[in-house]
Parts: sequence; structure tokens; C-alpha cells
Amino acid sequence: MRDNAQSTTPAIKFERGQFVLYRDPEKFWTGQAGHTFVCRMDRVCLGDTYDLTPLPNGRPIYYANPDYMRLLPAVDAMRDIDTAPLNTDAAADDMTAAALAWLTQQHATANQRPELPAQRN
Repeated sequence: MRDNAQSTTPAIKFERGQFVLYRDPEKFWTGQAGHTFVCRMDRVCLGDTYDLTPLPNGRPIYYANPDYMRLLPAVDAMRDIDTAPLNTDAAADDMTAAALAWLTQQHATANQRPELPAQRN
């Protein structure tokens, strides 16, 4: 009899420096609290495992199984900036402080006069 079960694991090759959501399988399956948290990918190991650093700080996780990891894409972290309604006065109320700071910086840079290169004699 053939097993038709499909894996729910997305086909992703994780890379150093990416952020992932990691679920500690031992804590999860034994019902312990604190089993799921954000980590930074530190090293790709042999055998399709990974070394992770829990954020903001925590003990390193060595040889993490990718079946218990999900990528946290930058597009999700930046969605509030990318979709911010900039045509209303109430727009700032819906944005995070980081989004406001980024937009303020972009606005200041856009309104500066471009500097001319120094003249050569």
C-alpha cells in the first residue's frame, strides 16, 4: 500500500541571516509553554539542519530540524510601511513608530537639494 500523506513543510532552503519562527518539538509535544519563538538563522549544517539564535536573546539551538521552522519574510515585516495610506491626516495613527521614522527620513532626503560635485581645477 502506498502512503499518500503529504508533508506540510514548505520546500525552502533557509539561508544565514534570515529570521524564522521555530517551534521546539519537545516542548510542543509535551505541552510546555514557550515552545514557539523567533530566531535568526546562524549556520546551515550538514544533513539539512540549522543552528539558530533565539531572539531577543537565548541559548543557541543546534541542528534544528527545518520541519519545525517557517520563514519570516521581510515583506511581512515591512507591510505597514508599504501599504500606509499617506493621503490622510489620520494615517500616522495606524503606523508604527519605525514606519513613521523611515518615512520622515525619506521625506527629508527627497526634499534636500542635490549637491553638485566639487569643481576640479
